Amino acid sequence: MARDQNGYAVHYKENMRRTFLLLLVSSGFFPTLPSSGKTKNKNPYDERRLLEQNKRIQRENNAPEDFPSFVREGFQVNVVTSENYVKRDSGLIYRDYEVGKGDCPKDGQQVTFHYVGYNESGRRIDSTYLQGSPAKIRMGTKGLVPGFEEGILDMRPGGKRRIIIPPELGPPVGPSTFFSAKQFEVFDVELLSIQNCERRTIVGFYSDVVCN
Repeated sequence: MARDQNGYAVHYKENMRRTFLLLLVSSGFFPTLPSSGKTKNKNPYDERRLLEQNKRIQRENNAPEDFPSFVREGFQVNVVTSENYVKRDSGLIYRDYEVGKGDCPKDGQQVTFHYVGYNESGRRIDSTYLQGSPAKIRMGTKGLVPGFEEGILDMRPGGKRRIIIPPELGPPVGPSTFFSAKQFEVFDVELLSIQNCERRTIVGFYSDVVCN
């Protein structure tokens, strides 16, 4: 895909043909997004029914193992996961499958990574693996949606992580962006490498950034 340091890497702006990128209700589970409006008391049977329905849809969509479930009732959305997931104060949820080694990326550095993007039903929307080449973006240039950048900011090369991005940390929404309002985005990310970057001046007035 075309990559501009000022455009989204997982994003509508760089390539409109692509639809993605680059977003405990009981023991062992937790809710991620509190209600901002009035909701009725939940019936445990109804919640179990919704969970079973979500899992059935995910199986039909060939969702990966341990994919989260999104239970909606009124204005409330509960993200139901296994206890292996971590929730941050920002609302971001993640699970590390491999931690990796080395330093975490810093602003100005370029990260090279593979990702697979999913919607709430577990349907795969985009994948750099299928495209045949990883994505590259410089950190701190607003080239990624906020939740995605936060999700990889403390990863290390070789690390593999699932990131669940809440709507408030997701991309702009609307008909021209391919993203629906109030939807969570799920990404499986593999951080391949981190490169230092420097700006060089050519012919006295033209400059670019080189990363290696």
